[in-house]
Amino acid sequence: MAQRVNKNRDPELQLQYTNYKNGLQQIAQKIGDVEQEAEEHKLVLETLEPLPADRKCFRMINGVLVERTVKDVVPALKTNSEGLRKVLEDLVKQYNSKQVEMEKWKKKNNIQVVQQ
Repeated sequence: MAQRVNKNRDPELQLQYTNYKNGLQQIAQKIGDVEQEAEEHKLVLETLEPLPADRKCFRMINGVLVERTVKDVVPALKTNSEGLRKVLEDLVKQYNSKQVEMEKWKKKNNIQVVQQ
């Protein structure tokens, strides 16, 4: 009887495991995207900071290239960069908590991964 109950729960447990893995994978993808964008901001800041403040530069805003000066663009880039850093920290915390939650679930349901 106990064997039959476990067999009925197998697909349900498999689905839950898949949902956990997919959630972790999505968060990891977002982390990668934010890291890449933060790195691009860093490179642009490193390029612009040694330049004169009145030098002309161009910035893409919602798909439109806009002419600005270095003194106008650098503060906005720094603000965006800080925002990206905070988002990245939040995503890493979210990933870690989801991973801990998954480990607790695996332990609670006595799940052993055979193939990853």
